[in-house]
Amino acid sequence: MTTRTPATRAPAADPIRLVVLVGSAREGRLSLSVARWFLEQAAVRPEFRIDVVDVATSGLPDSLADSAPQAAALRPVLAAADAFAVIAPEYNRSIPGPLKTAIDSFNAEWQAKPVALVVYGLSLAGGVRAAENLRLVFGEFHSVVMKDSVVFPGIAEQFGPGGQFPADPQGSAAAAKVMLDQLTWWALALREAKSVRPFGA
Repeated sequence: MTTRTPATRAPAADPIRLVVLVGSAREGRLSLSVARWFLEQAAVRPEFRIDVVDVATSGLPDSLADSAPQAAALRPVLAAADAFAVIAPEYNRSIPGPLKTAIDSFNAEWQAKPVALVVYGLSLAGGVRAAENLRLVFGEFHSVVMKDSVVFPGIAEQFGPGGQFPADPQGSAAAAKVMLDQLTWWALALREAKSVRPFGA
């Protein structure tokens, strides 16, 4: 299942097609708060046209072997993307199983495209190991993962007294800007390069 931001947020001339992948399917997940915040950061930038793919509602099963029909439905959305942003919690020093299944259900769709990471975890180092895991995984697909990511360690402390997220909106917004600036540069550079020479040619 995908949702699309209003077309008015994208410029008329060839926007960057950004797919935001929400990577947790657990009940009570915090990824929705993190994703909502990140989408607000990305939506104010006119260069992006944004689609959201949520592993909890995408229909992809837990088993990779059974994912073919659901993957076929998502394939055009991912194939059309110029860039990706992954929202991922850290589970046991790694990433959630449904997220790994979602990534592994595709191949060429990730190739030679930039990936931004927004990660979080319960501990003070929470999210960092999820990011490192994702760097290794996407490296296998010849993706370019942004050097700077947005990390929310100690995620329980990232909510303000009234429940607002994040508790430090200015610092978090600044980190998102750095990452999105990088993502924009790589998305345009790689799209231009592939228009001259297809990847792998």
